[in-house]
Amino acid sequence: MEYYSWILTFHVVAFMSWMAMLFYLPRLFVYHVENIEKKEFVEIVKIQEYKIYKYIGLPAKIATILSGITMLSLNPILLDFDTSSWMYAKLITLLFLLHYSFSLEKYRKQLANDNCKKSGKFFRMYNEMPTMLAILIVGYVITKTFSITFTAIIVILFAYISYVIMKPKKVKNEL
Repeated sequence: MEYYSWILTFHVVAFMSWMAMLFYLPRLFVYHVENIEKKEFVEIVKIQEYKIYKYIGLPAKIATILSGITMLSLNPILLDFDTSSWMYAKLITLLFLLHYSFSLEKYRKQLANDNCKKSGKFFRMYNEMPTMLAILIVGYVITKTFSITFTAIIVILFAYISYVIMKPKKVKNEL
């Protein structure tokens, strides 16, 4: 299976491209909602949002999934739960990543139609989710193990980061 390594290479590059969109698109959403009064700027951001999702993110997501399915079909031992529970953890995390990706398209469409009610603070927090999911996926793949401790630490860490981002800022009272 000499070509398996080439499929794996393609899979990793496709995943990196998909992650680039998942990292950058919510940042564009922050700029979009925090500059809503600047119509020319917002129109440019709308174009960027569309292009990064449709021309980079969507093809990369499809390529990641298809190459992953191809690798699993060529190497079905990866689906043996007794020796590869990490793969099931990765696949479950992938489902969350897919849901997140689809949610970005939902928000992109709302922003394009000027009817999104989310704040810049929300999108800053939401932008942390793909990082958490990527850390989990990479951790499972590199270690070839599923660790509940590792998973819990990462989830708790990102829950705390989300809390810090979303908590209201204290306003000092001036006399």
